[in-house]
Amino acid sequence: MNQAIWVEPVGKLVIARIRGDATEEVLRECQSRVLAIVADSRLRCVLYDLLEARALTPEVALSQIRLDEAGPGADLRRAIVVPNSHLAYVARLAFGTSDHRVFYSDIAAAFRWLDEPESPCADESVAVRDRQQSSQRAH
Repeated sequence: MNQAIWVEPVGKLVIARIRGDATEEVLRECQSRVLAIVADSRLRCVLYDLLEARALTPEVALSQIRLDEAGPGADLRRAIVVPNSHLAYVARLAFGTSDHRVFYSDIAAAFRWLDEPESPCADESVAVRDRQQSSQRAH
């Protein structure tokens, strides 16, 4: 199996990148890392970069729905960046009725959508800045 997962908070977003094989195990690990960062930071927006992911089967994609049903994942706003129509279709299956949008190879458009005024990211940027300032004053 050839895969890599990278999940980090970046500004007011969580960025999750999956490269290679996207199996149920990979999705479960990615979800676990995303939710850990969300719990620690209270960030509500996630950008999934699947530009280097290999084909995801519908069965594997449906496991994402089960992961969301089991935890707070469905409360997030998610932008999913994909390289082709197959991954776009499967991403739409994976995130079902949650607050998400799929972008074809356009990370900049995904960032803009996550940063729209009605996005929960807009509020989080103030909260993150306030926490950082409080932390700096405490030191």
